[in-house]
Amino acid sequence: MKLSMELGENSYDIIIENGCLKKAGRYLDLDRKALIVTDDGVPREYAETLASFCKEPVALTVPQGEGSKSIETWGLLLQTMLENGFKRGDCAVAVGGGVAGDLTGFAAACYMRGIAFYNVPTTVLSQVDSSIGGKTAVNFGGVKNTVGAFYQPKKVLVDPSLTGTLCRRQKAAGLAEALKMAACFDPELFEIFGKDDPYGRLTEIIERSLAIKKYVVEQDEKEKGLRKALNFGHTIGHGIESRKTNDLLHGECVALGMLPMCEEGFRPRLAAALGRLELPARAAFSREEALFAMLHDKKALEGGIACVVLQEAGRFEFRRFTPGELAERMELIRTEDQI
Repeated sequence: MKLSMELGENSYDIIIENGCLKKAGRYLDLDRKALIVTDDGVPREYAETLASFCKEPVALTVPQGEGSKSIETWGLLLQTMLENGFKRGDCAVAVGGGVAGDLTGFAAACYMRGIAFYNVPTTVLSQVDSSIGGKTAVNFGGVKNTVGAFYQPKKVLVDPSLTGTLCRRQKAAGLAEALKMAACFDPELFEIFGKDDPYGRLTEIIERSLAIKKYVVEQDEKEKGLRKALNFGHTIGHGIESRKTNDLLHGECVALGMLPMCEEGFRPRLAAALGRLELPARAAFSREEALFAMLHDKKALEGGIACVVLQEAGRFEFRRFTPGELAERMELIRTEDQI
């Protein structure tokens, strides 16, 4: 299956096909220097397979986890390209999850004011969401995605078979992002999470999630309006995730963040869907630290924080909350402060 992101001169194709990594030379222009960025949690053969198609591969493996989305690691990517003589005609390729994609995309956006960037997502989360749309960033000052750029990839290869090595927890965390899009835009897809086995329909969920995001990004590439809906669950979720001692995965934090942002009548349905994925409905975190992160988030505006509130599947609204109102909503999912 091929989806085409229509963004004028920034348009690109998204290939969704089992085994497409093994055909990367057919889909990507790799007859040049290519920085291949992966992390130490990704099977080594994925990056090696990609490198086999490159004229001059330069491989770089960063530590797994959110800690690698830093100014320091971003600088390492730039330094590696500089030391290896990368020019404007060369490229960078992410082979990994959302961290690798965000990091590599931001480095590609900045090196020599922009070189070609390809994304080969290997996790459910990156395959359903973060691999397309052009959001690239690193964390800074204890706040997620504070420094970054909109920079679209030249092509994205989504190989669902690569998710076969993931544990169930990682798959569930990724499906939280698909559930987010289904809840906001596709009631029929939402029903799969409520009544069917999402794991048995993973490829379909990936395809439908990417189709939703493609549509939204085409309407609003730079997040001035409709695209803000894709932040459903992320305001409180990012606040929870920003705590450095937090052992929750990104998708788990988003799942937690969605529940307080539902109208009461819909919340039980969403909670049931999250429960089927064995995602958390409550967690221990510091309300004060979460609020600090939210107040320094990109969505924080004068007089409040812009949030997405879900009324029912397929129907949402944008609403501004004061810090006090958000603190009150967080109590729906908070157990106690961590020590």
